[in-house]
Amino acid sequence: MAKKKLNKVRTLMSEQDAQERIHNFNEVALGYTKEQALLEASRCIQCKNQPCVAGCPVEVAIPDFIALIAEERFEDALSKVKETNVLPAICGRVCPQETQCEEVCAMGRVKGSSPVAIGRLERFVADWGMAHEDEAPVEDEQDIDTKVSKKKKVAIIGAGPAGLTCAGELAKFGYDVTIFEALHKTGGVLVYGIPEFRLPKEIVRKEISMLTDLGVKIKVNTIIGKLFTVDDLREMEFEAFFAGVGAGLPAFLNVPGMEYNGVLSANEYLTRVNLMKAYDSDYDTPVDKGQRVAVLGGGNVAMDSARTALRLGAEKSMIVYRRSEKELPARHEEYEHAVEEGVEFHLLRNPTEILGDEDGFVKGMEVIKMELGELDDSGRRRPIARPGTEYVLDTDMVIVAIGARANPVMTKNTPGLKLNQWNYIEVDANMQTSIPDIFAGGDIVTGAATVISAMGAGRKAAENMHKYLRGELEPPIEDEE
Repeated sequence: MAKKKLNKVRTLMSEQDAQERIHNFNEVALGYTKEQALLEASRCIQCKNQPCVAGCPVEVAIPDFIALIAEERFEDALSKVKETNVLPAICGRVCPQETQCEEVCAMGRVKGSSPVAIGRLERFVADWGMAHEDEAPVEDEQDIDTKVSKKKKVAIIGAGPAGLTCAGELAKFGYDVTIFEALHKTGGVLVYGIPEFRLPKEIVRKEISMLTDLGVKIKVNTIIGKLFTVDDLREMEFEAFFAGVGAGLPAFLNVPGMEYNGVLSANEYLTRVNLMKAYDSDYDTPVDKGQRVAVLGGGNVAMDSARTALRLGAEKSMIVYRRSEKELPARHEEYEHAVEEGVEFHLLRNPTEILGDEDGFVKGMEVIKMELGELDDSGRRRPIARPGTEYVLDTDMVIVAIGARANPVMTKNTPGLKLNQWNYIEVDANMQTSIPDIFAGGDIVTGAATVISAMGAGRKAAENMHKYLRGELEPPIEDEE
């Protein structure tokens, strides 16, 4: 029998035209058609050691669900994904697969080939499920663990990716799960941080509704640490807690002029646009728009801010980053989209002062040229200022997207909760904190990271909370010196 010819070329995905999309907030990537998905799924060689699974923080059975797609068994493929991933449509859009499952894909090691587009296939099957949800058969009720059949109450603090995942897993185990969310909508960074053109909020709403179908209850506008404390929740008979409150405290640069009108944190800017619909004239939540916008930073949040500025009507949108293109921490796809849309990149530049006019508004920004020196603790070459190379960028708005810090509201109002020097929660290998009935995960433990890594933490925490509530949690084994 003739050997099947290996298709080395990754199947392209349609996108909105760059000059069209900068005038709207519609999703840029349009997803695979059925034919494209089948073609891409046929590229998976079903290798036995499955390195892609090991590269996935939530351990999706990747070869299995791709094989089911290739057989046109889309419903079964989606069920396979959902065994470990409760938010597949979200992950298929924003998970950095290129540095995780796809980075270790065997097809990527074949000369002249590229990794299988695992994320795009995950998105395809999740979107297929949403489009056909009315046709889905009613599933038999899951077997409930007899040791939790009394519906022990568990509280999830924060409705971001970590909290949502933890809630879903605990609901599957049979617990009475309630999520407490400070904002008026659930999703955390999925709704306030990531723009509509990368992650439509209707997708987030639909995936979260699947958690409520599992019995998860959600209380919005409820700030734990202000409205209620963890002790208050204990009095309400909650027996275990998961803290997934994120790292949403904005960070600013220590340079003169940060106080001028027109200087915004990316956190505020994106929250106003994404969660409060500042781009829509029907909403009474405006945001400064700016005509010549400079965004400080090189990560996904910086790209999101710069691309949002264009869609709000900026004449010029600029990224100012102190390292080179090679060191940009943003996903390459996001960088490419920003370039296509006309974002200007001022690389190897660092601000030294924000300049303001007599009325206190931004009128420019002095920057200095940088060069790269030796490697620093992050493994990247350290940027070094070149004295005498300062010049002024013409800008009337500066968005600071250089990272975020730990959200302090819940942690500072929970006595006995051990934090590290950066005020992130310390956990052991079981995701358990210094207070035995409190577990934690996501950005409040690691600092700002990816959606999928937060989900992995939420899943691991749920497994260990289940053991804790059954009285079966063993102390983690200490690493030997």
